[in-house]
Amino acid sequence: MAEVGAEQPERMTLIVFSGELDRAIAAFILATTAAAMGIQVTMFFTFWGLNIIKRNEGAVRSQGLMRRMLNWMNRGGSSRLPLSRFHMFGMGTSMMKRLMRESRMPSVDEFIKMAHQAGVKMVACSTSMGVMGIDESAFRPEVQTVCGAAAYLGDALNAKINLFI
Repeated sequence: MAEVGAEQPERMTLIVFSGELDRAIAAFILATTAAAMGIQVTMFFTFWGLNIIKRNEGAVRSQGLMRRMLNWMNRGGSSRLPLSRFHMFGMGTSMMKRLMRESRMPSVDEFIKMAHQAGVKMVACSTSMGVMGIDESAFRPEVQTVCGAAAYLGDALNAKINLFI
């Protein structure tokens, strides 16, 4: 319990719903910038946003034919994220990654590590995991916890900034 009169840190939450490269970058730019400003940040990855925090290597193991097919078609991992526009069968994504390197902008992998080091709390949505047949072993080690919407809303109630990407 916080002391009476003790100043609480500012808080920010992000719901990361999209699994696209440009949107992942936007989410991590905001999260790492806020963390650098001393703001406590929670990133709640749900549905296609879970692809961002999946491991790049290995297959996702699932139960049931439809979940296995879904995870085969939707492997995820930060190295396989498409662009939201101008993906062009991967050519647009390759061009964007090259432009990012030339501009010395961090990759999504680097942003994930930076966010973790800055204390950003990365959370996977347990409900989406259940629907998609994904277990905790599918995620990168930087993902600290798995929780549902009620836990996210508890964080959001105490945050001044709540974003949906």
